[in-house]
Amino acid sequence: MFNFFCDNKSREGDCYFITGADYNHIKNVLRMTVGDSFLVSNGDSSDLCEIVKLENETVTARIIEENYQNTNLPIKIYLFQGLPKADKMELIIQKAVELRVTEIIPTEMENCVVKLEEKKKASKVARWQAIAESAAKQSKRNSIPTVSEVLSYKDALKKALELDVLLVPYENERGMQATKDALKKIESGMSVGIIIGPEGGFSEKEITAAKEQNGNIISLGKRILRTETAAITAVSMCMLYSEMNLE
Repeated sequence: MFNFFCDNKSREGDCYFITGADYNHIKNVLRMTVGDSFLVSNGDSSDLCEIVKLENETVTARIIEENYQNTNLPIKIYLFQGLPKADKMELIIQKAVELRVTEIIPTEMENCVVKLEEKKKASKVARWQAIAESAAKQSKRNSIPTVSEVLSYKDALKKALELDVLLVPYENERGMQATKDALKKIESGMSVGIIIGPEGGFSEKEITAAKEQNGNIISLGKRILRTETAAITAVSMCMLYSEMNLE
């Protein structure tokens, strides 16, 4: 079933009024007609709706069942991703959105191979945000996650201070007990940060700084993972833990 995003400004009574690009997509791309149904996500949940009118560049969709679907996690996950090479960031964003992250924070780190020019950062973030929106629609999210502006590692740690739990997967951390202990700190309603190093990994200085900010240094297992695999693994771990233990 197709999924679209609307805020409360687009709703009157038991109807959503959809215009702009989504109107064009519904009418001219999907060729949907009166009587067809789809989901409208409003941030907290998704309503099942039926098209009752298509005119004046507006789709009028009546709510058939309110709060039809809620795909939110009992926690909020913030992914701080060290800037990777090539198009790896696009894959990471797509999969992180599918796995229900709340926000993705591209982060410049000491060992990043990629160094973005200031004038290119805004266009990159706009591109990444579009990928997040597409992935949110495909995976039937209740809301579109935010891709933030690119932050320095120092500023990323400042932002992480606002969160309840901070996880830092590190290839030099041995054993899974620290991972188990860190996960046990997570409770329903909490905000959880995950910092993933770039291809070159964390510097010792960055790990020390994370520890000083009460970061939990954890392991993702005995294998060395690529940065994109580490991101997907860490977010998956938190998603599964929260859905199995906190709901």
